[in-house]
Amino acid sequence: MFINQRIAKVLCKLSTLLSGILLTFISLNSFANDHEGHAQHPDKRIYELRTYTTFPGKLDALETRFRDHTMALFTKHGIENVSYWKPLEQPNTLIYVVAHPSLAEAAVAWQAFGTDPAWQAVYAASISDGRLVANIDKVFMTKADYSPLP
Repeated sequence: MFINQRIAKVLCKLSTLLSGILLTFISLNSFANDHEGHAQHPDKRIYELRTYTTFPGKLDALETRFRDHTMALFTKHGIENVSYWKPLEQPNTLIYVVAHPSLAEAAVAWQAFGTDPAWQAVYAASISDGRLVANIDKVFMTKADYSPLP
């Protein structure tokens, strides 16, 4: 009986993992299908625009985390740093763009980044005085065929 309970627990965890993978695949496939037929820029990378809104007074700490740790960890996991901005009208905001070879590779890279012990240690240390980020918005994009940027 004990072995059957252990097997049942393992199967339950496996089922949850496979469900997550399937949902990710369906999501990525749906995104790709929705964008078929659009004129394509020669640059086939997938860009990800992220907007981080920090808690008041936490933007400097977030920038330090990116400057000293996050960007290098992105590179380690195949997330290409493209550009970072601070909007003039939104004082507690960091906006950045990263690039991925594909949506599927983006999902794999973010998973690897999130589970990296180095990232987990950096994150834990950076929030020792309270969380830095109140909200994250993200959008995946492809370049329009008429985009002048390389």
